[in-house]
Amino acid sequence: MSTNTVPLSLLGKVALITGGSRGIGAATVRMFRQAGAQVVFNYRAAATRATQLVEECGADDTCPVQQELGTVEDGRALVEAAVRAFGRLDILVANHGIWPPHDQPIGSMTDEQWRTTIGVNLDSIFGLVSAATAQMQTQRPDAHGTRGHIVLVASTAAQRGEAFHADYAASKGALLSLTKSLSSELAPQGILANCVAPGWVQTEMSAEALNGPSASKYLATIPLGRAAHPEEIAGPILFLCTPLAGFVSGEIFNVNGGAVLVG
Repeated sequence: MSTNTVPLSLLGKVALITGGSRGIGAATVRMFRQAGAQVVFNYRAAATRATQLVEECGADDTCPVQQELGTVEDGRALVEAAVRAFGRLDILVANHGIWPPHDQPIGSMTDEQWRTTIGVNLDSIFGLVSAATAQMQTQRPDAHGTRGHIVLVASTAAQRGEAFHADYAASKGALLSLTKSLSSELAPQGILANCVAPGWVQTEMSAEALNGPSASKYLATIPLGRAAHPEEIAGPILFLCTPLAGFVSGEIFNVNGGAVLVG
């Protein structure tokens, strides 16, 4: 039997992962470090969790940055911090986002809720992508001809909408179009842009819904019959940033237990 293995290695790469102190973000930080990448991640208020994650993953190659992500300027500032930390940027994983857990009819949704959701889920993404792209364009391509990877994390709501959560669905839906636009523009330059679209995941953001009285209704829409574990989203994100996905660009990678095909 052959002992050859297929490596999912990011050795020598620098990755910026947003929303990295918990949930999908923390799982992605761990997995990218296991794959050999140096990782910068941001957190908003969870300083203790960020410190614990750094201790777990190795302080020399894991850099936490306390940074809000609610504006274009916030996104650019975080990219600048990542480049200062390790001198370059090869991978951007835009994972952060907010999902107001209460049902909010569009007719009574406040301007503040709309603008806050769009600011965090879309405006800051523009800042991140703009600054990361500019940095990647200054770097020499690797042996595979790749200058960088951009992975945006969207949602099933981006594809089929979500009643009473129009702000969230609209912000995530924009990421699908942004992914396709970035692919058309940047793939010729060796920068590959893709999108991972999770469904329900066992995280703090979804805990109120998944542990509440409507949980069975949500789980009934998932053919696999359960919510995902954060590591099950981190894995596809990692794959898209390795040479094994070197011919993948502009794709919406559905990781939702088949839920997007139901209903």
